[in-house]
Amino acid sequence: MRRTLFLLLGFIGFCIAAFGVAYLFTPVPSPQEKAIAQGPTFYYSDGKTQIAKTGINRDAVKLDRIPESTRNAVIAAENDSFYDDPGVSIEGTTRAFWSTVTGKQLQGGSTITQQMVRNYYGGIGKERSVTRKLKEVMVALKVDQSKSKDWILEQYLNTIYFGRNAYGVQAAAHAYYDKDVSDLTPAEGAYLAAAIQQPSNFADPTGDQRARAEQRWRAVVGNMVQDGYLTSADAAAMEFPTPGKQKITDVLKGQKGYMVNVAKKELTERRGYSEDEINRSGLKITTTFDKRLMDAMKQAVAQNTPDGMSKKIRTGAVSVDPSTGQVLAFYGGRGYLEEALSSAFGEWAQAGSGFKPIALAAALQDGRSLSTTYDGSSPQTFAGHSLHNDSNESFGMVNLVTATEHSINTAYVNLGQDVGNEKIAKMAEKMGIPASQMNEKQRAAATFPLGIVSLRPVQQAGVYATFADEGVHRTPFVVKSVTDNENEKRTFTEKGNRALSAQNARDATYAMQKVVQGGTGTNAQLPDGRDVAGKTGTTDEGKAIWFNGYIPQMATSVAMFRSDNKPLNIPGYGAYGGQLPAQIWRTYMADAVNIKDYAPKSFGSPSQRPGGGVERPTGPSTPGDTQPPRTTGPSEPPPTTEEPDIPTPPTGLPTIIQPPDGGGGGNNGGGGDTGGGGDDGGGGGGGNNGGGTGDGGGRPGPNG
Repeated sequence: MRRTLFLLLGFIGFCIAAFGVAYLFTPVPSPQEKAIAQGPTFYYSDGKTQIAKTGINRDAVKLDRIPESTRNAVIAAENDSFYDDPGVSIEGTTRAFWSTVTGKQLQGGSTITQQMVRNYYGGIGKERSVTRKLKEVMVALKVDQSKSKDWILEQYLNTIYFGRNAYGVQAAAHAYYDKDVSDLTPAEGAYLAAAIQQPSNFADPTGDQRARAEQRWRAVVGNMVQDGYLTSADAAAMEFPTPGKQKITDVLKGQKGYMVNVAKKELTERRGYSEDEINRSGLKITTTFDKRLMDAMKQAVAQNTPDGMSKKIRTGAVSVDPSTGQVLAFYGGRGYLEEALSSAFGEWAQAGSGFKPIALAAALQDGRSLSTTYDGSSPQTFAGHSLHNDSNESFGMVNLVTATEHSINTAYVNLGQDVGNEKIAKMAEKMGIPASQMNEKQRAAATFPLGIVSLRPVQQAGVYATFADEGVHRTPFVVKSVTDNENEKRTFTEKGNRALSAQNARDATYAMQKVVQGGTGTNAQLPDGRDVAGKTGTTDEGKAIWFNGYIPQMATSVAMFRSDNKPLNIPGYGAYGGQLPAQIWRTYMADAVNIKDYAPKSFGSPSQRPGGGVERPTGPSTPGDTQPPRTTGPSEPPPTTEEPDIPTPPTGLPTIIQPPDGGGGGNNGGGGDTGGGGDDGGGGGGGNNGGGTGDGGGRPGPNG
């Protein structure tokens, strides 16, 4: 008997010693990333309307923001002795050990501290083993000794899973009741507390699920009465708080994925954030996007997209505030889940005649004026290659207003020969076009002023915003501010840099007003008759069509193109920027000025207002001498070298999008209505129903 007692005491002593050693040598691990990670939340420009919350659906809050009734409900449901126990329950832990050893499923016995330890700290795990359970107990005891009970409860309530993809009580409050956690009623708090044990029974409480959920909820309310948190009368008066219908939506559908991706890209590439910081720090990211304008732009595209148009044709549009550089709205494609690469920020298309205003700006800065004249006859020969205007219409000597109004290719190539393509390229850089998108071969080509480089709609919007702000360029940006989980806020702006003088910008604007008033862009006239300036753009074989336009308060670019660089071929429509792109622009801008309450505002006065007359040719000539005879068609077939294919983009938004090799344009290709398809090309056909005119020097068609 004495021997047995001695052995028993020895065993107990050994167990105590072993326990002490285990306690001493079991460190408290570091928090595991997924327990504290919070996905970013993206907002529209008002800072209130949510675009999407991505990543882990958790929004950690301080304990004092959680109603006391909710805290009490959780304690009553999970661990009524929480504030008195040492972090573990001897009875519950014994049951858990026995369950692990025997394999029998017994009632759980983990305290709130133990559950928090499992969820919050790394290296604990959740597998059924004696070793894991012992480690959990040791860490729970140490945490209970080193941390306050309120701290433990706060971490628990921010890490526990409640169902409906909600981690933490704040996310759960939104998921179940569409409200902030601070606004939860006692009944709703009890429901969330009841959900912790078996979240799947509470996610969609209908039928049998509702009966089980209500039974568990009533048990929690009963515990609250028993523990003194509620009176019997209060409990009896409570009604079952049926949660709202579960929202099953893809957070990145439609335009949302484009908005989220371009905001993330800007934060990593321009604002110094790492992807990990964005994805795990619970940042609140307010974008520059006005939801009303985003909706209006989407509607404008839908309203003006012809039935049966190939889905391979992409539409991209961007609207910029010239005074700030903020991107107010954009259209990135039919939907992020269908085509992940944004047609506004990620795709590019040959610029065509939409590039001519950059050449105009370079000429004005170099001392030319709106009255400066150039030979607009057609055809002309440059570097041994024939260049034609749209419909091969031949003009005489034309000033820069007329050359712009009617998008006369030959006049603009002569402008480039006079001013120099390098000065045009430098002006493009000042207006936001990277030098890497204009290679040496393109810069050396006679047709460089005609837009043989490829640009993104956001870049073109930035160019035209420069004219709208009278020569000051701001790089377009999409993130207005970032607030971290400590409520520290960073606000972003873009400093303006002068690209050309204010007066030269006004002069260029005057020429582009003529484009809309009576040139190739008449479809862009707004219903209220306010001042509008802009430029159409069309490329070789109709592979890309643009309208880029602005009022003093807003610049918007619209492009239509194919990613595979093939002709658009839109049944019933010619491939001209003055048609569908201008119509989309007009529909959107007519709504936008009302949404933003923009009063009609006049552009600044030009330094001169040269007449828009055209000198007619009178006899044969050689280019650069007197005018050649007016012709109605090419004297010889123009060369037609195909534009090299643009590389197929990746399916997702890359970290750095490389510019296309060569930016489009063969060495001697035809230029469509802009002459922009080849380095020395030019001349495509006009159309009788062109919604204005062909975009490379032709007169309005009879039905335009």
